[in-house]
Amino acid sequence: MATNTYVALDKVTANGSVSSVTFTGISSAYTDLVVVFNGNSTTAGSSANSLRVSVNGDTATNYSYTYLAGVGSGSGASGRASSQTYWDAIDIAQTSSAGMAILYFMNYANTTTFKTMISRSSVASVETLTAVNLWRKTPEAITSITLDANRTITAGSTFSLYGIAAASVGAKATGGIISSDDQYYYHTFASTGTFTPLQSLTADYLVVAGGGGGGGLGGGGGAGGLRCTVTATGGGGSLETPLSLSATGYTVTVGAGGNGAIVTSSGEVTAATNGSNSVFSTITSTGGGAGSGGINANGLSGGSGGGARGGTGTSYTGGSGTTNQGYAGGNNATTGNTPCGGGGGAGQVGANATSTTGGKGGDGVTTLISGTSVTYAGGGGGATFQGGTAGAGGTGGGGAAAPAGANNSATAGTANTGGGGGGTGYQTNYTNAANGGSGIVIVRYAK
Repeated sequence: MATNTYVALDKVTANGSVSSVTFTGISSAYTDLVVVFNGNSTTAGSSANSLRVSVNGDTATNYSYTYLAGVGSGSGASGRASSQTYWDAIDIAQTSSAGMAILYFMNYANTTTFKTMISRSSVASVETLTAVNLWRKTPEAITSITLDANRTITAGSTFSLYGIAAASVGAKATGGIISSDDQYYYHTFASTGTFTPLQSLTADYLVVAGGGGGGGLGGGGGAGGLRCTVTATGGGGSLETPLSLSATGYTVTVGAGGNGAIVTSSGEVTAATNGSNSVFSTITSTGGGAGSGGINANGLSGGSGGGARGGTGTSYTGGSGTTNQGYAGGNNATTGNTPCGGGGGAGQVGANATSTTGGKGGDGVTTLISGTSVTYAGGGGGATFQGGTAGAGGTGGGGAAAPAGANNSATAGTANTGGGGGGTGYQTNYTNAANGGSGIVIVRYAK
């Protein structure tokens, strides 16, 4: 719901020796101004007994007003006046009856129209008054307001000035989990949904695909492709271009992570699979490539490429990444423990294996698209065939490979990061390789 906020700008409390108060240097940062008076004057009388209001020091005959009043017991009055040198706000010449006036200055900072002020006031047992007031001087912003009683104002009387902050109109679209800060609204989609603008708008976005599954006796899964308009995008490319969207529904598809390979005592019996694409409007990010294993010797290509399987004396290569989305997977080692390559990340190539260590998954990309710094799309770690050190997952949700030894398990890519799954090795009691992490879509636009 749209709400305006009163911001206290100034307050003056009379000390019993002043007859007027002027607010100066008024900022133009607000939509409207409000002045509130509570008090009285020290001298009663029928002549010049009102609180007079003028703006910008103007004392020429540029003021006019139309009023309606309830006066005394059961009687009323109305009238108008033009070519005045001030506005009448309230009859305060009553020593026994304090009064209150609220003055609303509408659209006070514009320089193209005459200024309007609406006033409401009352003095107990005397009158209730409302008026519409016009300042007809050549249009200019109101920067000062003077309230003059033409007599001493009772000590303790108060004059308060408020600015009305611009209304918060709420989110300009529906869909996803909505959050906001001082500058932006954010719509986060952890699963498939619909983003529907309520008006035409320009949107930044992060689109991360699902990460590839880890290979059995094999390489780490590649991270899901990453495309982003804020901070950095995948594959070392230039930032993506924000989208101009109309007031219609846009399907948001959040890609699932690929499956890790299934391993039995006879070896890898089901190969790992690539992650699924994520889509927002015209933007598609490609699912991460699966890590290779006993069935696929080379890593599979994808948003980022999967890591290669190990093999004594035989060289295998990591899968390739997609331009401006991610990097290639790492290659195997042909000696020693014949470790496997790490899966590629959105921000870094998957590491090649060494003779004793599986390749580390490539690191992901860090972005401020959500209002905070978060890293997405890290590659999965490559396993070793027997002994040695398993590869770590890349930052941004990449899963680590299973350490050599009985009953050790590979780590899955973290959900909603697009991280690749970790591979599994030979001496892990035939545990399966790990799945890739699901993707994510975040849409951002200015308030």
